[in-house]
Amino acid sequence: MAEKGLTYYFIGIGGIGMSALAKLLFDQGNAVMGYDKTKSQITEMLVSEGIEVVYEDSIEVMPQGFLKKSTQVIYTPAISKSHLQYNYFLKQGNSIKKRSVLLGELTKDSIVFAVAGTHGKTTTCALLIHLFDYAQLEFTAFLGGVMNKYEGNLIHKGSDYSIVEADEYDKSFLQLDPSFACITTMDADHLDIYGTKENLEETFVAFSKKVKKQLVVAKGIPLDGITYAVDSPADYYAKNIKTKDLGYTFDLVTPNGIFEKSVFKLNWNS
Repeated sequence: MAEKGLTYYFIGIGGIGMSALAKLLFDQGNAVMGYDKTKSQITEMLVSEGIEVVYEDSIEVMPQGFLKKSTQVIYTPAISKSHLQYNYFLKQGNSIKKRSVLLGELTKDSIVFAVAGTHGKTTTCALLIHLFDYAQLEFTAFLGGVMNKYEGNLIHKGSDYSIVEADEYDKSFLQLDPSFACITTMDADHLDIYGTKENLEETFVAFSKKVKKQLVVAKGIPLDGITYAVDSPADYYAKNIKTKDLGYTFDLVTPNGIFEKSVFKLNWNS
């Protein structure tokens, strides 16, 4: 976890990933504020919790306490390099980090469960969060969406484990050091960054090599790991799927046997 009592300024604080990091640092006792282009539900949530947000890219709107050289600056790759506040801190010599670097630093001392893939990350992370919470484990989760049950995209219940969305955009997930990881999909995406599908796939391979203990992959992904599927043979897969009430029943086939009539219930409040 990060050192406490520091000052952080987030450029692009309204982003789903940025806001979770800002809230965690604020909850840990650091001074936190940030800039975003427009107001949103996320920025309003941050403001309601005591984090100041400005919507004008100028130095004049920033409090003096955040203009000092010791302020830690976190930015999203989506911002323009002509951003006035970014360039003020750059010229002054502040510590400036991408969001992905900070996420890697905040999680490095925990057991990291990382979910990667061009689709399905948020849903898979949400399932992990429910399981960890049900098991009463001490974890912190950074989610790429807002879970109604937890009223946010940061679920902070301890620091033994971290559940993170391993974002392939700008090769961000290479900043993580996961103990366990899941790759849900490897479709061609973010070709503005990668140029070709082959370059994207090479980066997923590099990510998979960083996994310390176990990689889990959807069947069909050409990487070495435990496979999973639905209605198709794999190391773990569901068959005999039937709807029931607000959920499903199915038989879960595993290397150690079949668990019949497993139940998955949809909770519309989460």
